[in-house]
Amino acid sequence: EITAATIVDRLHHILADGFPWIVLENEKTILGYAYATKFRDREAYRYTAESTVYLDPGQTGRGYGAWLYRELLDRLKHRGIHVVIGVISLPNPASVRLHESLGFTQTAHLQQVGFKFGQWIDVGDWQLIL
Repeated sequence: EITAATIVDRLHHILADGFPWIVLENEKTILGYAYATKFRDREAYRYTAESTVYLDPGQTGRGYGAWLYRELLDRLKHRGIHVVIGVISLPNPASVRLHESLGFTQTAHLQQVGFKFGQWIDVGDWQLIL
C-alpha cells in the first residue's frame, strides 16, 4: 500500500536528483501527476530517465495524460535528458496508446517480472529519443 509518507519520500528523492514532478489540479483536487527518475544509477545512464504518469481513474480520456507527458518531456529535454523510458504494466491499452501517440516505441516485453494485486504481471518498455 502506498501511503502519503511514501509519496512524500519519493518526491524528496526525485527533486533532490534534479528531476521534475508535475501535478495537475483543479480547485485543490489532484487530477494527475507526472515525474521522472534516474533510469539506472551508473554514470553511463545519466542522460536517460524513466517516466511515470498517473491520472485519477475518473479523469482519463480528457487529454490530461498527454498534457502532463508533454510538459514532462519538455522539462526533461531542457535538463539534458536524451532518452525517456516509459515502463507499462501489461495489459494496459490506454497507456500504450498514450505513449505511442507521443512517439514512443516498444523496445521490450518482460514476462511476469512484477507482482501487483495478487498476480504476476508483464511489463513493457517504451522508449522515446528526445
